[in-house]
Amino acid sequence: MTMTGLDGAPRQSHPEPRTAGSRLAVVIACYNYEAFVARAIRSVTEQARSDCEVVVVDDGSTDGSWQVIERTGVKAFRVENGGARRACLFGLDQTTAPFVLFLDADDELKPGAIGKIIDQLDARVAKLQFPLTRIDGDDNVISGALPPLESFRTRDALVRQVLRSGVYRSPPTSGNVFRRDVCELLREADYDRFVDGAILFAAPFYGDIVSMSEEIGCYRIHGRNDSGLGRAPDAASFQRDIDRYLARMDHLGTIISRREPGLKFVDPRDTFYYRELAFCREIAAGRRPSLAMLAGLVSKLLSEPFSLKNKLAMTTFYTLGSVLPNARAKALLAFRFKTGARTALGFAQVIFGRGA
Repeated sequence: MTMTGLDGAPRQSHPEPRTAGSRLAVVIACYNYEAFVARAIRSVTEQARSDCEVVVVDDGSTDGSWQVIERTGVKAFRVENGGARRACLFGLDQTTAPFVLFLDADDELKPGAIGKIIDQLDARVAKLQFPLTRIDGDDNVISGALPPLESFRTRDALVRQVLRSGVYRSPPTSGNVFRRDVCELLREADYDRFVDGAILFAAPFYGDIVSMSEEIGCYRIHGRNDSGLGRAPDAASFQRDIDRYLARMDHLGTIISRREPGLKFVDPRDTFYYRELAFCREIAAGRRPSLAMLAGLVSKLLSEPFSLKNKLAMTTFYTLGSVLPNARAKALLAFRFKTGARTALGFAQVIFGRGA
């Protein structure tokens, strides 16, 4: 794959540093995050780790991001806009470390995070993950762990879970560290502009997954997140997520069949994740989900590895979404996806039409 710069070739702002002995590479891809990218870079460089290399790729930003990046003094490149996946692959090719973290330019690592990550890495690890603290544009904490994770190291259990449900609990992009050979799978994902797709769930087929429970990074909510957190849900966004999910699962099925021939992979349209997205899309589109859709969703929920408390809360949400007038159902959907604390009083106000 060839990446070209704004003037026809990649533009590097700084000479290449020595990377011999680096265990971890942090690749920061930036598109129009002038307000945040310096914070992301400093969150890595201020840890002053000789065993960590950092590369920043400006993905054709049209704001002042490139000037901000240049002032930090890190190894940086400016390339033609092509999406986060292409920018991250370009950054990957500028690094040598055996493990890679793709840090979003609006997110941050906490002090000491790099050392804690490196301490957990060895040749058998295919992916390491950690939860992220949610913060706003001014660095104020919105809420804790996104998502809450347990500490473990395993492979087989997650292989079985992926074969059955297509996914397992995993954080957003900035909470994942991949072994370099797993990153290479991104070159096949020409259907996607992002990096947190099939490789998340293909990783157990390549080695151990190390999960940390400590929040050693931050995920920033500011209204432009691709995840949709902090924005009112709409039908088009849910449909986009469904289409992306199906494309990623098709790729994942291909990877699994190539890696472990003979294993049976679930039909993506029969998974809990697909059914939940379709259910939410119906509400957002102004339609009432059918009882058959509700029953199918709840039946899949029961087999998911959630706590009983969460299953009861989610079943209540799905049931109310199926029976409430659409205006209330939409308000309930917005409440479900809001950031920050959600209280029983707030839930009751949504149900009885007294606010959201």
